[in-house]
Amino acid sequence: MHDDRTLVEARLKRVLDERIRPAVYPESVPLQVAVWHAPGEPVPVAEGLAAEPEPIEVGARWGAPWGTSWFRVTGTVPTAWAGRTVEALLDLGFDENMPGFQCEGLVYRPDGTPVKGLNPRNQWVRIGAPVAGGEEVRLHIEAASNPVILDYHPFLPTQLGDKETAGSEPQYTLTRMDLAVFDETVWQLVLDLEVLGELMAELPVESARRWDILRAVDRALDAVDLQDVNGTAERARQQLAGVLSAPAVPSAHRISAVGHAHIDSAWLWPLRETVRKVARTTSNMTALIEDEPEFVFAMSQAQQWAWVKEHRPEVWARVKKAVAEGRFVPAGGMWVESDTNMPGSEAMARQFVHGKRFFLDEFGIENEEAWLPDTFGFAAGLPQIIKAAGSKWLLTQKISWSQTNKFPHHTFQWEGIDGTRIFTHFPPVDTYNCSMKGSEIAHAAKNFKDKGRARHSLAPTGWGDGGGGTTREMVAKAARLRDLEGSATVEWETPRAFFEKAEAEYPEPPVWVGELYLELHRATLTSQAKTKQGNRRSEHLLREAELWAATAAVRTGFPYPYEELDRIWKTVLLHQFHDILPGSSIAWVHREARATYERIAGELTAIIEAAQRALAGEGGTELVFNAAPHPRDGVPAGGAATPAVTGGTTLAARAGGGFTLDNGSLRIEVDARGLVVSAYDIAAGRETVAPGQAANLLQLHPDFPNMWDAWDVDEFYRNTVTDLTDAESVLPGDDGASVRVVRAFGDSRVTQVLSLRAGERRLVIDTEVDWHETEKFLKLAFPLDLHAERYASETQFGHFHRPTHTNTSWEAAKFEACNHRFVHLEEPGWGVAVVNDSTYGHDVTRTVRSDGDRGTTTTVRVSLLRAPRFPDPETDQGVHRFRHALVPGAGIGDAVREGWRVNLPERRLTGAHEVAPLVTVDDDAVVVTAVKLADDGSGDVVVRFHEAHGGRARATLTAGFEVAEVTVTDLLERPLATATAPERDGDRITVRLRPFELVTLRLRRA
Repeated sequence: MHDDRTLVEARLKRVLDERIRPAVYPESVPLQVAVWHAPGEPVPVAEGLAAEPEPIEVGARWGAPWGTSWFRVTGTVPTAWAGRTVEALLDLGFDENMPGFQCEGLVYRPDGTPVKGLNPRNQWVRIGAPVAGGEEVRLHIEAASNPVILDYHPFLPTQLGDKETAGSEPQYTLTRMDLAVFDETVWQLVLDLEVLGELMAELPVESARRWDILRAVDRALDAVDLQDVNGTAERARQQLAGVLSAPAVPSAHRISAVGHAHIDSAWLWPLRETVRKVARTTSNMTALIEDEPEFVFAMSQAQQWAWVKEHRPEVWARVKKAVAEGRFVPAGGMWVESDTNMPGSEAMARQFVHGKRFFLDEFGIENEEAWLPDTFGFAAGLPQIIKAAGSKWLLTQKISWSQTNKFPHHTFQWEGIDGTRIFTHFPPVDTYNCSMKGSEIAHAAKNFKDKGRARHSLAPTGWGDGGGGTTREMVAKAARLRDLEGSATVEWETPRAFFEKAEAEYPEPPVWVGELYLELHRATLTSQAKTKQGNRRSEHLLREAELWAATAAVRTGFPYPYEELDRIWKTVLLHQFHDILPGSSIAWVHREARATYERIAGELTAIIEAAQRALAGEGGTELVFNAAPHPRDGVPAGGAATPAVTGGTTLAARAGGGFTLDNGSLRIEVDARGLVVSAYDIAAGRETVAPGQAANLLQLHPDFPNMWDAWDVDEFYRNTVTDLTDAESVLPGDDGASVRVVRAFGDSRVTQVLSLRAGERRLVIDTEVDWHETEKFLKLAFPLDLHAERYASETQFGHFHRPTHTNTSWEAAKFEACNHRFVHLEEPGWGVAVVNDSTYGHDVTRTVRSDGDRGTTTTVRVSLLRAPRFPDPETDQGVHRFRHALVPGAGIGDAVREGWRVNLPERRLTGAHEVAPLVTVDDDAVVVTAVKLADDGSGDVVVRFHEAHGGRARATLTAGFEVAEVTVTDLLERPLATATAPERDGDRITVRLRPFELVTLRLRRA
């Protein structure tokens, strides 16, 4: 029996490959081809169609990296083919790899109507079914010669990732341009045999069903005349009809197939190419919808929909028609499939605001699912953001990539930091590029961890990452798997239909509390530092611009810049895409991102300065504007006042070398190496730095992960470390309150300024690194004299605790993690915060002291820079500037306050008078994250705030204007029917908050 099975499987493979598949197109004639190579960037469709091409032959090389070539193919259908189905076969030089990672094309008719996209798995264009014979064929192909970046040796450095360095060598060979007869019977036979062969391979050897299929396949192959496949294909199909019609058992796992084409908004291609990828894919999917009545396609990322609307109106018309039919489904309700670890509170909220609003405005569709199949882990603050946006479900796939621990559920409730729970599904098919292979379907059924309680899972079906989408072959396989013995059942459904069924059948799923940490791709928290800095600084500039513009609009009639802020927010949100902000895109993407962030900074600064000038008036009084949510130095939060006069800082030489800084609150000792050997909290009588150790210690590690250079840092990097203790100079700063340290290592150079300002309880460390290392990882270490089993790191609208120990493999796997503005550690009554202005990656470890003391040292290390060589061989080379602060004696409230303070520096100007805040809150635990005017242009003031300390809060919010009405809203500024109206006494509003609770209020002005 074993020999029979092996022989039939081998026979099936050879006959399919060598005889049956080639017979799908039994006759062909060549097309005439001409080409015009567009100079520079892509041209409008009309220009490409009108260009005069030159003849080109099949076999010729074409396509400089990132170029665009317009091919014109012409021909005549032979009269002898009358009554048959004819297709054009257009092979631009594809290899057998996945679509989206090489050359691609979009086919147009002469009038500019898009037909469909071309890729390695979709090379055909239907000419007629049937043809009359004699038809003239004329098609145009907008072909992109995108170079192959991810090749067979995917991590070798390449200059192809930027058009400025990629050269002009042609990348592709024109392979086939033919008209061909399409034999649908043979094509159907191919699908019959593929489905049965793949199913047979997954069934147990002893299964009777497996042997039934094997014998049927054997009979079918006997029925095929290998010299006349086309004439005998139907006879062969008849031999398979019985096994293909046997129904699935009632207990079979049920798969909801969702047509899908995950398209990275930028990755191994620039943003401008993604615009065209989306057009190609949507053209293919709308064409497939017209051909396949059961097929349903879902596309996320409102930005990509907006690109189609803006750049391809002819494609947009087809998309709108398919949406109206319920077959082309907006999914996810976010502007892009963003990273969720690093975006700040407001940015994460605005992803849903702008995404959901686009789909509501364009189609009247309300998304209730978040759709993030490829995002690199999920922050613990996300569930309440999803709920606050009016959504209730989450789908992702990426957690299946974790290297150490297998996630224990596929369908579950995910609980965030405030207690909000979101019904969440991880497709057990373990891919967001399902192609309906028997191995994928069988894996989904076997892998599903919630058997016995649930039986539904979802399969995102179609080629993705670089786009492409679902193929007619996938649809044909799904039709055979709809109700097939031995297999899970497959049915095309929308995401909503899946979630409704899954939720109904599993009313009490298990609960997972806290972050969904991906045990992979940890280095994305550090790679491409300037992209990350651009994001952080843009987020805070947007806060300032909205705050001051709203205040000035209410107080002075300043014109609120609705359109500018909307455009800039969408640009920032786009750059939070999960391959841009994480630093895992090609050089071109990050070069453009740096320029974009610089432009945004200029635009937002202009808005801020204009609003502040309108508020301050003309005069000679020195004013400090404080955009932070807490008062500082006598200046109210969200207002402007004359700066307070504070004491001074003494700077003295230190015995043994170095200097001592003392401002009456802290005494800082910097030794001759430029390291902080003491940070003494004078009031508490407590030392911060661990005995015998030094803080502000730069540490350098080798960094050569096993895979995915820009994405990964592997734990073995810690095995080797170089402490950078040699200093070229350690000198007092010019201001009398700082120490300047210069040191060099390798080909790089670091300058640090350590400052202790009067009246402050923080040591500020400004670090400038001229970085020219390769495959190295730079950290900044703070060994603390503090015993803590857990620490807090800021996330969206609150903070999240992680253990400092490694009791289990789950804890050990979190050797690099994300924070926003602070990490905080404490013993009862005393703690320490490390705050930053633009870094995210960090690690926290505990060690037992070796000096006989039974105490432990808890070390916080912030991640500064990496130097991977793929996909950008020049990652992070150049000058970088960071600001961190060590805050001894900090409670969690101090950590929150200092984190905001370091990210929102005061702004000074002279004016006529102080500026009272538009809104004040009387409890530091309640942090206002946004003050703005309502997006609908009504002039209402919108205030968003949350409890930030992790406890209960009762606070009074006072408006600096007369309030007519107060409404609790969702993130989209719509009234929440379930919300209890807050207590109100005139312009004073009392709010009661649970730990980390997020609230949005809309204040209508009288």
